[in-house]
Amino acid sequence: MLQQTPVARVLPVWHEWMTRWPTPKALAAEPSGEAVRAWGRLGYPRRALRLHACATAITERHDGEVPADHATLLALPGIGEYTAAAVASFAYGGRHAILDTNVRRVFARAVRAEEYPPTATSAAERRLAEALLPELGAARWGVAVMELGALVCTARAPRCEGCPIAGVCAWRLAGKPAHAGPARKGQTYAGTDRQCRGRLLAVLRAAHGPVPKAALDVVWDDVVQRERALDGLVADGLAEVLEDGTYGLPA
Repeated sequence: MLQQTPVARVLPVWHEWMTRWPTPKALAAEPSGEAVRAWGRLGYPRRALRLHACATAITERHDGEVPADHATLLALPGIGEYTAAAVASFAYGGRHAILDTNVRRVFARAVRAEEYPPTATSAAERRLAEALLPELGAARWGVAVMELGALVCTARAPRCEGCPIAGVCAWRLAGKPAHAGPARKGQTYAGTDRQCRGRLLAVLRAAHGPVPKAALDVVWDDVVQRERALDGLVADGLAEVLEDGTYGLPA
């Protein structure tokens, strides 16, 4: 849930989710469509399908227990390097480098004197993160760096005057040189296929049953874009077309 989504948005959904599905087995016992419904407005709803698939795999392969081993976690559906490292470290105390957006920004500034990290995580960043890991307390270190980036070393308005590592920060000591790479573009949403997909999916989530095509047609005026978005939802497994031509969440 925290991938590409801030804690403030995730927290209420997470509480509802954990009340309903406190274990992987509980989630795996429900249809995947219920995971999509409970995902609500968190965005990127394919993550809900991946989480359901992950819960199913944990139930089938590991008797419902989330594995502690990093490599075993990576073998689960929907689990990438960041999530595997975070679970292995935070849940089980393993020594793994956790590279989220905030951590990458802290390392870029503090070590490389760069205002922002590259667009995609590089091998050099991973080597640096692993080199900086302490032998003891790696999980606490990971949390500390993430919080430093989220609360102090922020993207737009870093609070250097209150930063605990200001005295050794290479970027601050270099005079805070401006970003020299490609211009950072904010993501647009209004009028995009993502917004259209969200509108369509909201109808399916609220219906608790099959929905006639007409109920989907009224939520977006652009026919071509609407049909493209609807076809995309079906192709991604987020919606199903039933034999009578109605639509619903995956069963």
